[in-house]
Amino acid sequence: MIDTVNVKGITIGEGRPKLIVPIAESMQSNVLEKARELSTRKDVDVVELRLDPLDSVADTLSIARLTSQVYDIIASKVLLVTFRTKPEGGKKAIADADYCALYQQILTYGKTDLLDIEMFRNQVLVHKLVAHAHEIGVGIVMSSHDFEQTPPQEEMIRRLRLQQEMGADVLKIAAMPKNAGDVLALMNATWEMHSKYAKKPLLTMSMGGTGVVSRLTGELTGSALAFGMVGQSSAPGQVEAHNLHQVLDIIHQASAS
Repeated sequence: MIDTVNVKGITIGEGRPKLIVPIAESMQSNVLEKARELSTRKDVDVVELRLDPLDSVADTLSIARLTSQVYDIIASKVLLVTFRTKPEGGKKAIADADYCALYQQILTYGKTDLLDIEMFRNQVLVHKLVAHAHEIGVGIVMSSHDFEQTPPQEEMIRRLRLQQEMGADVLKIAAMPKNAGDVLALMNATWEMHSKYAKKPLLTMSMGGTGVVSRLTGELTGSALAFGMVGQSSAPGQVEAHNLHQVLDIIHQASAS
């Protein structure tokens, strides 16, 4: 039985996979403009605010205030705040202590519904962030990204199970395929995790053009969320949000018939 995540009337973990669209701008003014655009989109369920592309990311109090502004602008949509580190495909490298300090500032002075925490950061700091977030009602997306390869199926399941043990509310893994077999391995790992071990919703994807099918078939395999794009993509293989929403709806309606 999956413990769904319920935020602002949006239920993650049942029904059609919920659609996430990232904001990945370098200037705060552009972030706010993009937030206003996404706030009017009926096909967007979750807005991801990516912090690592921002020029001003070192000013942690300013970033915390920015999360509050975006939170207020998108209103009824779920806000996911993410600093994607360079080793996992992000724009900037950051020390674990600075990563934790930034997130603590956001949890103390900002606003968000969900916070993405990379599972392989310093474990003591990760534990503190998870505890702080849960104390104030913020959900955790625990994540692992491999832009070089697709780990063996057993390793992907191991990571997802470990994320669950670490207190995640959503379990995330993204991997780069070398061929169609890698895509199927990720989809099989998702289904095995979902059907045997998962108590929390999953967010999995095979990246790049080769892996695009994994973004479309989450309702079949058990992935509860899917990334689409409006304008600039934040990862290889993202599909335009309107088109992705249509496909997710088609599969959902066919599955229910």
